[in-house]
Amino acid sequence: MFAGRLLAIAIAREAKGPMEAVASVEAVAGEGLRGDRYGAGIGAAQFRGRRKPENEVTLIAEEAIAAACQESGLPIEHLITRRNLLTTGVPLNDLVGKTFRVGEVELKGLELCQPCGYLEKRTFPFIKQALHNRGGLRAMIVRGGQIAIGNEIAPVNPGLQAG
Repeated sequence: MFAGRLLAIAIAREAKGPMEAVASVEAVAGEGLRGDRYGAGIGAAQFRGRRKPENEVTLIAEEAIAAACQESGLPIEHLITRRNLLTTGVPLNDLVGKTFRVGEVELKGLELCQPCGYLEKRTFPFIKQALHNRGGLRAMIVRGGQIAIGNEIAPVNPGLQAG
């Protein structure tokens, strides 16, 4: 069982555009986050015009970023990871295939979000290695609604165990 918290939200309004911190955002089932490039269907070139559930929302844990920074010496921050939601107290790697909620919104973890070459091109050499197996989670929106900084993050099924 876990109960975590949402620390930050970020969206990019256009493909390859900068990530922008926002205090809240609407999550739309089958689309993504309102205002984000993937929610608008204008994400990376290979995904334009094709909505894919694994591009609806991405999450990364503050603890993973801190560990990557400590081990690599890189100054990694939430916005440069290009992940939408920054969490604390949430075992993201354990949520593949599981349904959980962020405030009133229900998400289903689909796959780990491993860092890619594009991230390394935009940021630092070796960031892929530093974030390997701690690059976060790709999730789809099961039930939409408003997401806001400070929301509780918890399993939909109270019997869900971390680890």
